[in-house]
Amino acid sequence: MEQSEDEKFMRLALKLAAKGNPSPNPYVGALIVKGGKIIGKGYHEKAGMAHAEVDALKSLRNAEDAKGAVLYSTLEPCNHFGKTPPCTKAVIDAGISKVVFGMKDPNPNVAGGGENELRKAGLEVECGVLEDEAVKQNEVFVKYCRTGLPFVIVKAAMSMDGKIATRTGDSRWISGEKARRYAHGMRSSCDAVLVGINTVLEDDPQLTARIPGGRNPVKIVLDDALRTPLGAKLLQEGKTIIATCVNAREERKKALEQNGAKVILCGGGRVDLRILLVELGKMGMISVLVEGGGEVQGSFLDAGLIDKLVLVYAPMLIGGREAKTAFGGNGSELVARAMKLRTENVKKIGPDYIFECYPAAQQCK
Repeated sequence: MEQSEDEKFMRLALKLAAKGNPSPNPYVGALIVKGGKIIGKGYHEKAGMAHAEVDALKSLRNAEDAKGAVLYSTLEPCNHFGKTPPCTKAVIDAGISKVVFGMKDPNPNVAGGGENELRKAGLEVECGVLEDEAVKQNEVFVKYCRTGLPFVIVKAAMSMDGKIATRTGDSRWISGEKARRYAHGMRSSCDAVLVGINTVLEDDPQLTARIPGGRNPVKIVLDDALRTPLGAKLLQEGKTIIATCVNAREERKKALEQNGAKVILCGGGRVDLRILLVELGKMGMISVLVEGGGEVQGSFLDAGLIDKLVLVYAPMLIGGREAKTAFGGNGSELVARAMKLRTENVKKIGPDYIFECYPAAQQCK
């Protein structure tokens, strides 16, 4: 089916939006079109910087060119003051005659207010163009606005038989260099990366995004007994959160805090993942990348807290009944009760295959 002109421009705006790294704000791209030609373009690069619509207006050679033009935005323009002024006022003042946007803003501070503001000012407004694509692009922001909880992505690199390490614990490297670089890109786009204490003790990871221009996520460790070494690499750079239990030793807690970690109490006996996610949401973190190991990933599976999975399969067989698997925990007693997955994308990166999946019963929230 041939795409309409509105779809063509909206698709270009979606590509522009993907260039940003705006968390905790949404991805937004915008185009200004006049006489069927693009005369301005912009996107929301980072939180605190100009929103996409304003960025597009600033890109015009002459501000007068906006008069009578059409603005395409992937998200409903905002009508409230945040870190930046409302976009609706800038659009109206510029003389734009029509606004086409992909999805309504799920932010309760907007919630249709931007559209109403534009209509009241006499602008023509059309919404819902490529809405599914726009919602998918902002799946993280949508969930956070609706629930106050971060979007949980589980990433696991494994052999074709589902092993993340050999029986001796060796895991370097199962996936290839290109797939590992892809994983670092995922870290850069997420607010936090989470591992268990066993991963810290065995691998001493940095958990940084080692790509050009990458943004390091907050590091989170599930550590029931506060065994994180004071000299651990993840304490040396950036922000680290240690999630532990209410009965954790106070002197150990103080020692970790003196080394720069933030220690939060999440239940008794064992870290309660639901309490942890609530606390992270209160801190304004809207996405968490879970990188394991297998027991941690299994715990998220058992608790039904996974929103998305990125599964990297390397073309090798490790074998061994004692080799570590990608998902430990209790698992399903019956195949009928196993989590069914909806695979939305499969791509080959170097020698490896990457599957992007969602729980089948869960639509994009």
